[in-house]
Formats: sequence, structure tokens, C-alpha cells
Amino acid sequence: MAKIEIYTKFLCPYCTRAKSLLKAKGVAFEEHDISTGGPLRAEMIARSGGGATVPQVFIDGQHIGGSDDLAALDRAGKLDPLLAA
Repeated sequence: MAKIEIYTKFLCPYCTRAKSLLKAKGVAFEEHDISTGGPLRAEMIARSGGGATVPQVFIDGQHIGGSDDLAALDRAGKLDPLLAA
């Protein structure tokens, strides 16, 4: 099973959408709440190549992007193979 990480903020509707999609797929994920900023926010920006919006999703260390990117992968049939890796 792939290692999934998602950086989120409290009350973020895009974060909720991304997490709902992952939950619907039946996969576990590690959530990093960056609502208060700090080192985790800096880590997210560095890992994503400058992405400062949330959510930022990573699958096995590969930067996927945000909620729209995750949904687009799913629509294209490319998300399930990544999750099964």
C-alpha cells in the first residue's frame, strides 16, 4: 500500500474534498495540519516546489498537487494504480 501524506488546514473545503476522495478509496493517509503555520508549512512548501495552498498531496513521496489534481488523476484512471503501489 502506498504511503499517502496530505497537508491541510482547519475548515478548508478543498482539504475536505481531497480527504473524502481518499477515504472513499479505502486508503489510509497521514494528515499534517498546518493551520498554525510553522515548520510543517515550510516543509510543505519546500516539498511541493513552492506550493503554498492546501491541500498538498503526496503519494510515496511524489507530489500530486491539490484537490483538483487528485480528482483529475482519479477521473483519468491514474489514481488507483498509484494508491496500490
